[in-house]
Amino acid sequence: MMKITIVAGARPNFIKIAPIIKAIEKKQNEGATISYRLVHTGQHYDKNLSDTFFEELNIPKPNSNLEVKSGSQAEQTGAIMVAFEKELQQNPCDLVLVVGDVNSTMACAIVAKKQNIKVAHVEAGIRSGDMTMPEEINRIVTDSITDYFFTTSTSASENLLKYGVDKANVHFVGNVMIDTLYQNLDRIFEPKFWNEFELETRNYIILTLHRPSNVDEEQSLIQLLQGIDKLAGDKKVIFPIHPRTKAILGETNLDLKNILFVEPQGYLNFMYLIKNSFAVITDSGGISEETTVMGIPCFTMRNNTERPETQSIGTNTLVGTSIENLEKHFGEFLQNGGREAGIPELWDGKSSERIIEILLKY
Repeated sequence: MMKITIVAGARPNFIKIAPIIKAIEKKQNEGATISYRLVHTGQHYDKNLSDTFFEELNIPKPNSNLEVKSGSQAEQTGAIMVAFEKELQQNPCDLVLVVGDVNSTMACAIVAKKQNIKVAHVEAGIRSGDMTMPEEINRIVTDSITDYFFTTSTSASENLLKYGVDKANVHFVGNVMIDTLYQNLDRIFEPKFWNEFELETRNYIILTLHRPSNVDEEQSLIQLLQGIDKLAGDKKVIFPIHPRTKAILGETNLDLKNILFVEPQGYLNFMYLIKNSFAVITDSGGISEETTVMGIPCFTMRNNTERPETQSIGTNTLVGTSIENLEKHFGEFLQNGGREAGIPELWDGKSSERIIEILLKY
């Protein structure tokens, strides 16, 4: 019996583990000798950032919740490591499977390796080249000790080979986030505020901001929001505001005409909003993948991306962090329309099945 411990800590992780669990259960039904234990580190503990995703994506209740919660990078990482070490001692396994690039990913990979347990990293090899991003450090550290690498693109695989990873352990399988998207497209539905805000298909913009470079300084965040409010023209802008961003803005009166603040959305509501939007403005890498598959123009407010295929093949445009750059690129889009785009190789909804097939061979 192959025993796998699956780690999830934050909202993007939940989206990635859902199809992996389904693929394992499918193999179990076919008679494969494989079992899994799901560990939630508690890195995201707000109901809208955590519980809702488990319910909507039919993810089983975690076997263990480490309930680490927030803190500085070091505090959170250290707390995860201490708690996960006890978890593995009490529940030994053959393999720890981590996904993405959050603190839980790196922390649990380190703990597993120090207990001589093999590590599989789903979404391995992606790189932004930006060492000011905590996620980039998490990716590099995790990949430096991983045993089995599962990549979303050929460029991610090439990154690993440049680092000297054994080619036999690098597997280009596609994108598990897109598995989740395809598995749930017929289940998405409009949020409660759809009618209240009189939203119409292709007549509103989705905005998400959470990166420190965009939201941590109050005055620059206010200027950014005022600029986006202006460039929206006659279109409403739906902004599911992250709790941290909300706290930074406090009670400030922004006097915005188009931007409508809403609570963080569940997966099914949020995918409905993206699928029916005119465009998306974001600083999230994952959203640029989902917009690519759904054919929605996406403007990413960052100076780099670890997902270059969303630019070269998909609908994503990297616009930097200044409102001036966003205005320029968005203005060109309004004038010329969206550019031709496609869906990257192996983003076909079967990535999780490929991963489990490969692990069973090991």
